[in-house]
This record gives sequence, structure tokens and C-alpha cells, in this order.
Amino acid sequence: EFGAGELRDGKTYPNEYLQATYNEAIELGFHGLCLQKKYDGMELPATLQIIQTAFLARACTATMTQLAFFPSIADMLTRYADEEDKKRLIPKIIAGEISGAMCLTESGAGSDVGSISTSAVKQDDGTYLLNGSKIFISNGGGGIQLVLARTKGAPEGTRGISMFLVEQEIPGKEGLNYKVVKDEHKMGLHGSFTTEILYENSVGKLMREENHGFLYMLHLMNSARLATAMQGLGGVENCLYQARKYAEERKQFGKPIAELPLMKRNLEDYETERDALRALLVDTVSFMDIYQRLDLKEREVGKLNKEEQKLFDDSKIWTRKRTPLLKYYATELYTTLSTKAIQVFGGYGYMKDYPVERIHRDSFGPLLYEGTSQIQALMALKDLMKYAMNEPKKFFANIFFKHPGQDLLKGGHKWEKDFRHDHYVFKKKMIRLLLKCLKPPRNIKLMSPKKWITEEKVNVLMEHAETLCQASSYMETLRVLAEHANKDESRADLFYRYKRLVTPRIKAIYCDWDIR
Repeated sequence: EFGAGELRDGKTYPNEYLQATYNEAIELGFHGLCLQKKYDGMELPATLQIIQTAFLARACTATMTQLAFFPSIADMLTRYADEEDKKRLIPKIIAGEISGAMCLTESGAGSDVGSISTSAVKQDDGTYLLNGSKIFISNGGGGIQLVLARTKGAPEGTRGISMFLVEQEIPGKEGLNYKVVKDEHKMGLHGSFTTEILYENSVGKLMREENHGFLYMLHLMNSARLATAMQGLGGVENCLYQARKYAEERKQFGKPIAELPLMKRNLEDYETERDALRALLVDTVSFMDIYQRLDLKEREVGKLNKEEQKLFDDSKIWTRKRTPLLKYYATELYTTLSTKAIQVFGGYGYMKDYPVERIHRDSFGPLLYEGTSQIQALMALKDLMKYAMNEPKKFFANIFFKHPGQDLLKGGHKWEKDFRHDHYVFKKKMIRLLLKCLKPPRNIKLMSPKKWITEEKVNVLMEHAETLCQASSYMETLRVLAEHANKDESRADLFYRYKRLVTPRIKAIYCDWDIR
């Protein structure tokens, strides 16, 4: 509640509390945990960087937001900056001298990134002059920014977006290169800076090639979405810790309210979902770690061997498939369970005497940034449709000609069979929904979806994007829990507790698909 600091003369200045946190992070080597040793990093697995996000968010979601913009921007420089800038800037980030921001959003370009209007004009010395403004920029005053802008004559939409490295202070230039003109007053996340940035002939350096900025941005966006999902997990852990602690201390009717039957059931259900979400997140982050490490190796070496390429392809598929599901599931659960935590406290939960009202207010940040829940649902649906368009034979043969129940004939542990049954029902229900919405022809044209999948049909399917995302999230979680039980049979208990919890929700979704 002390805020992040102050805005003065176009720059942000952290207050003593945030600065103390920065100092401790520097002492612990936080910023360089997963960065390469040649830039003074420790070069540890990215899994550690992402998981510690949850630990930080468990203590304070806003603090985690501020600290994230040290390693994440350094990682982008590692992949897309030239060697001179890497050697110059990454050690400074690790040392805590500067941090960064990713600048996409404009007043007229939110989810529709392709409509940005910030301009970039090339100069004789190869630099660019940027003009425009960005809003809702987290940590906008960190010192360096990766800015999306449009060069003269660039194609419309996302294909015409370029990325520029813009530093706030440039030797030899009078005044600031860009100005922070506003620090937003938010509902929550008071301990982080959310800023508006003004570019007036701001000098920028092109990152790699013109018109490739959106593709570069996707790397950070996908990593940020998984980090935000971890942030959601940390928030869930915090609010349930507070709720459990209070429920065990608060006595009513002669006993702690944690022992009252309904409260006991509720707390157990909340904790079951927390544990299941954690399992899905850690499993997915392990794929992301492999994908990012091999991606960086390919950029530096030029080619992966056959075994590495297979690992890269598999990990990329799983990371891509689960990222929107996890961003959706974890942040929605954070807001939902922080509401439930307030109810555990009763009237006290509404008061500032206890932290749960702040935790709830903070929960709306992760819910909104890096793409709202609805954007995540549409991304998941887009991936499904892209698969159908690009590999129609594989997609439609799997859906319409391969019986979903074939997997039921396989052996395995009871939980494996139970998951395969649930997945079979899910696929069958999804097939029915696709048939109803897309109305495919009953002839050879089926394998040419671009000829018969119309915008009108897709719009009908888009109405179900959110419930498809929800059901897919539950299924992926059950898949991971079953796999974990195969490795450790004691984990089967979590599989069945989670299955009992989400089965009524999944059935409600199927009902929705049938009647709407």
C-alpha cells in the first residue's frame, strides 16, 4: 500500500521499500539466474526462473511484476539484440542498474496489436526516430524498452510491425530519449509501476529485421503468459494460506470454523485445485525450458541434431498448446479463490485489517494483462482451427474416421483407464459441437476446409471458445495428474480428488454445448 515510488520529470523513482527489494534481488543473483554465463549470468534452467515467480507472487503479486522485467527483457536481448548491445546491456540488467519494459499497447490498439500507430522513420545513421505513445506499460521507467512501431510503407496489420530497442538516456543527447508522462492509479498492484510513455523523435535501434517485430514479441508474450500463470498460482497459494490460517484460528459454535462440515469441504476443494494447477504448471514449464534452451542453441549454432530437433518440436507443441489454457485457468482461479478467501473471513475479509482484500484486488492484474481470459480462449480456438486448415487430412481423419474410444482398449492403471474414458467422452462431445457449428460437407471437400469453413461458421464456434478452453484446461490437468500417478502411485489420490471436483463442471459445459 506504500506504492512503487514516484514519477518526476519524465522518470520513475522506486521508493525505499521497492529499492530494498531490488537490492536484495541483486544480492541473491535473482536477475541473472537463467542468463548466459558470458553475460555474468548463472545459466541455470529456465524452470527455476519461472517457478520462483510463484514464490514471489505468493508474498506479493506487485513485487513479482516489478522484478520480472529484469530477466525477461534480458532474455529478449539475448535472442534478438546484436552482440554489442548484449555485452553492454545484459550485465547492467543482472547488476540491477537498469531494467526494461515491453511496449505494445496504445489507446487505440489493445488486443488488436496490428492497429498500432507509433511510427518509426529511418535515419541516415541507421537509427530510427519514433513518435507516438504507449499506455498501460508495466515498469515503463526501467531504462530500456522494446517498442513495437510501424515503419514508413510497412504492410498493414501485424505483418508490418517492427521492434526497436529504445533507451531512456543516450550519451550526447540532450534530455530524456522518451518520457514517462503518467503513473496509473490502479485498483490493485499498487507496488508496481503502470505507465504511459511519450515518444517525441525518440532514437531507437531496429531489432533484427523490419516487419518481424510481432514474431519477436510472441516469444516474450508466450513466456510472460506462463509467468503470469505462475503468478496466479502464487496468488492462489497466498489467499488459501490466509484462509486456512484464519479458519483454524477463528472459533464459532464452540470450534474452529475450519472444522465445520461445509467450510472443511470448501477448503479441501480449494486446496485440491491449487495442487492440481501446480502440477499442470510445473509439467508445462519443463517443456518450455527445453524449448527455449534449444531455441537459443539453434540461434547461436545454426542447426540442431536429429534428437535435439525432435525434442524441440515436441516441447514447442506442448508449450504452445498449454500456454493459453494455463494463462486462462490460473488467473481465473486466482480471482475466484481470492473471492472465496474473503468469504472465509466474513466481514473481516472486507476490511483492510487483513490482507485478503488486497490479494483480491491484486488478482485482477494477472487476469487482464498479457491478454484477457477471452483472448486466451480465442487463442486456443485459433490453434485448433489452424491445425484443421493446415493439416486437414490428419485433423479430420482423427476426428471423423478414427473412433475416439479406441484408446479405451488399452491396458494400464485404473487412473489411466479412467482418464482415457473421460477424454473419450470429451472428444465425442467436442466432435458433436464441431459438427453442429462448422457443418462440414459429406464428400471429398471435407479435406479442403478452406473451401467450406466460412467466417460465419467460425463465428458460431467462437461463441463456445471460453467453454472449450475451460474443458480443455480440465482435461490437460487430468492428463498430467494421471501421468504423475504412473510415476508415483501416491499421486493417484490427487487425480481422483481433482476428477471428483471438476466432473460436475465438465458435465455442465457439455450441457451448454448441447443447448446453445
